[in-house]
Amino acid sequence: MMRDRRFRGIRMQSQIRVAVIGGSGARFATALVLEQGVVTDTPWGRPSGPVKSLCMGEHRILWLARHGEPHTIAPHRVNYRANIHALHASGATHVIALNTVGGICTEAVPGSLWLPDQIVDYTSGRESSFHDGALLPLEHQEFADPYDAGLRGVLARAAAELDITVLPRGVYGCTQGPRLETAAEIRRMQRDGCDLVGMTGMPEAALARESGLPYASLSMVVNPAAGLSAEAITLEAILREAEGCMVRALRVLERAVDLLAQRSG
Repeated sequence: MMRDRRFRGIRMQSQIRVAVIGGSGARFATALVLEQGVVTDTPWGRPSGPVKSLCMGEHRILWLARHGEPHTIAPHRVNYRANIHALHASGATHVIALNTVGGICTEAVPGSLWLPDQIVDYTSGRESSFHDGALLPLEHQEFADPYDAGLRGVLARAAAELDITVLPRGVYGCTQGPRLETAAEIRRMQRDGCDLVGMTGMPEAALARESGLPYASLSMVVNPAAGLSAEAITLEAILREAEGCMVRALRVLERAVDLLAQRSG
């Protein structure tokens, strides 16, 4: 694990410190920015933006905007390695990703929240490992269960305590973007067993695993996937649905951070 052997000079801490990676539609309207942070280079280049310190309830969390601020970095252009390294270097102990996704299966209706437990990677050309033989030696990471079961369990418990419905498992299909998928591609993903479709789940999850960071996705369904609705998919509709999802997602996040802090105490 990088936390044990490879990232020299990175600050360690005994307390839980949750990092949240926000994507399209993610807004921290209820959060208080305590420290704006600065963008610093990593051995893998520059992250999407500064790692900020935010107040969520009674606790501090770390926040990183996946697509930059303003939202300008396309999914295939995100420097996922630099982002994960920057969070690790800032003392993150857990990473929760906010993902806006399209719904493929019948249950994945717009407005629903999910905790996927599996992922299928349809991307290409992305820098997907720290262990590529360049800066770090080649290693083969175990990845049968890409999302951390313990962290997913905390998020599920938080949702249950708040009486917020969150689907406890599902398969996230990660496409290249930035274009949306064709109807035929979605039909293929249905045959592959995908419930959700997004553009940023990989290699983010794999890099977190390599870094020794428990990682989970809180996925927000903001539209039916291509070909599953008579209406065209528009950015306006996506952002409108995402705003409603974020209200509930932020409540789940706040309670999950509290539960993690209680556990560490």
